[in-house]
Amino acid sequence: MGNLRSVEQALRNVAPDAEIVVTDDPEVITSAKRVVFPGQGAMPECMRELDARGLRDAVLLAARSRPFLGICIGLQMLFEHSAEGDVAGLGILHGKVVRFDSNMHDALGNKLKVPHMGWNQVHHVQHPLWDGIEQDARFYFVHSYYVQPQDASLVQATSKYPQSFVCAVAKDNLFGVQFHPEKSHTAGLKLLQNFVQWNP
Repeated sequence: MGNLRSVEQALRNVAPDAEIVVTDDPEVITSAKRVVFPGQGAMPECMRELDARGLRDAVLLAARSRPFLGICIGLQMLFEHSAEGDVAGLGILHGKVVRFDSNMHDALGNKLKVPHMGWNQVHHVQHPLWDGIEQDARFYFVHSYYVQPQDASLVQATSKYPQSFVCAVAKDNLFGVQFHPEKSHTAGLKLLQNFVQWNP
């Protein structure tokens, strides 16, 4: 359910000496030193696939015990509940996933489309995964939903469409982003490189 090959290629670009495996094998995930959890599509289908492949326990363990990066729906699935399909997430982080208002307008009164698609500036706080990335660097987004963490201390970055929304969170060994670093050129590759080198 994810943009697996693009993520794999981006990781190979920034970590050519690392062993990078695309897998749905719980044992491989459990033994991995770090895990990237991408997701694309609809939340109900992603959760259903996770359970159908017997991956829930392996993902929960990885998210609690080693460097873990959630991307797009891979971020959203970490929370307790999503308005998309009215489904429960993994509940690792407290909060919910909500949809953009379908009646949003920009400062000039132009109606904004949902899904939010394209390049947006990201305003971040200090964290090792932002090292070497300029404040308000642009990242690529494709989404109709975004996370609302219950705990403000989780928030690592925000963007605007047109109001501010959370686009990155972190807790201990876990980091999640709403945008697609694998599609975000230099800034995205730098974030992935930082993740590969991150030892929380």
